[in-house]
Amino acid sequence: MKIAVSGKGGVGKTTLSALLCRTFQMAGYRVLAVDADPDANLAATLGFPYPEKIIPIVEMKELISERTGVEPGATGMYFKLNPRVDDIPDRFGVTHNGVRLLVMGRVKTAGTGCYCPENAFVKELIGHLLLKDDEVVIMDMEAGIEHLGRGTTGDVDAFIIVVEPGKRSLETAQRVIKLSTELGVKQHHIIINKSYGEEDRDFVEKMLDGGNIIGMIPYSGDILQSGKGDTGVILKDMSLIDSIRENLMKGE
Repeated sequence: MKIAVSGKGGVGKTTLSALLCRTFQMAGYRVLAVDADPDANLAATLGFPYPEKIIPIVEMKELISERTGVEPGATGMYFKLNPRVDDIPDRFGVTHNGVRLLVMGRVKTAGTGCYCPENAFVKELIGHLLLKDDEVVIMDMEAGIEHLGRGTTGDVDAFIIVVEPGKRSLETAQRVIKLSTELGVKQHHIIINKSYGEEDRDFVEKMLDGGNIIGMIPYSGDILQSGKGDTGVILKDMSLIDSIRENLMKGE
């Protein structure tokens, strides 16, 4: 599966992405994590050593120029819409604790919908990834809905929208569901993060007219404490995340 994790800023997308990487890896899957958030923090959240030294794909100017036929940042020029990307994960991914990571980096655009060479490269990379039964891609998307305007998530199997039990978070979730559906994504799953109880589920269901809620993650001191160190996010009891993984694989 290719799974995109989206939602409003600050709801815990990166934390959930890292925990999903861990549960799939521990279950025997080969995991490719893709940090597609311009404010890239997935490497640190996964406990990668020296995350600041990882070079984002979009900053590999010679590579993008070679594959697309134009210089990065160029506009108003013809470029290859289907650049070769099949070797990218193996050549440029970095691995730690059984998880391979690609950091996409910040794509500078002239506005929503801009289809610059960097975007073409990222879109082709996501679309090209052909997975075997024991492989999974977890994509930590940027906050909000701008990435949907660029169409870089149209080739994923499932969207996870992380929400907090608050109106602004759920309004973003509504827009993500609408736009990703228009891109052809058929599976949408809701994860309620920082939950304090069943009343939060009732509130989210009311706001989202039901919604496919596949998990609620309670407010966790473990997660807060692990964020202060260099080992990455830690959740002592992973049973909740394991249950989310099982629901994802069932398509529920």
